[in-house]
Amino acid sequence: MAAPSDEEGAVGPRCHHRSAAMLDVPFPPFCAFLGALGLLCVAMVGTWCQHWRGGFSLDGGSRTFNWHPVLMVTGLVVLYGAAALVYRLPNTWSGPKLPWKVLHGGLALGAFVLSVLGLAAVFRFHNSQGTPNMYSLHSWMGLATVLLFSCQWVAGFGAFLLPWAPAWLRALYKPIHVFFGSTILLLSVASCASGINEKLFFSLKNGTTSYKLLPAEAVFANTLGLLILVFGVLVVAALARPSWKRPDSDSPDSRQ
Repeated sequence: MAAPSDEEGAVGPRCHHRSAAMLDVPFPPFCAFLGALGLLCVAMVGTWCQHWRGGFSLDGGSRTFNWHPVLMVTGLVVLYGAAALVYRLPNTWSGPKLPWKVLHGGLALGAFVLSVLGLAAVFRFHNSQGTPNMYSLHSWMGLATVLLFSCQWVAGFGAFLLPWAPAWLRALYKPIHVFFGSTILLLSVASCASGINEKLFFSLKNGTTSYKLLPAEAVFANTLGLLILVFGVLVVAALARPSWKRPDSDSPDSRQ
């Protein structure tokens, strides 16, 4: 069999590079799409609780519980995802890192505060109704996620924002911080999806609105769960994409 000519042999690499170039989406439009998707998730969970679950209150009843899904989706998923993607912005790739560190830590702290308020809402509802706390897989997973998140934030604050941390400690802890960042986001998505499903099972019981009959509320909430899952997967994919990672630099102005 005759060996392929140089022109024929170059077809494969040329097609490969062309396909890779077509798939190399710039980060800013991807980030805009992801931001719109996150806002859609927040709007949908708010609409679900307002339209089908009776709205919001602080009286300890079912309307107090409605703060729980809204705060958890907003904090643990959307705001946390935004914090995770701060260093993927091209603007962060040059100049001092300290302002971006503060933004990253501030967004994560805001996500943590919202998640704690979300836990407080569900605990208050359970206690006022005489419902046991921490009996379901969803509750175990959710509390474990928040506890792991708190440890992650404290460790990251001590290693990357306080001036006492030596360079070798930061270099040692950085891959651990990145790994648990993605892990916490996936746990948050799993907790929200299981919580939506659990709420639907508890709420849609009677014969006219039974969950198995797939009423409008079930369709809406299931769609919300799928969108949250897509949001989490896209954030993790963005974090793993090599071309969107901040380049390592040895210049003095790129390090604190």
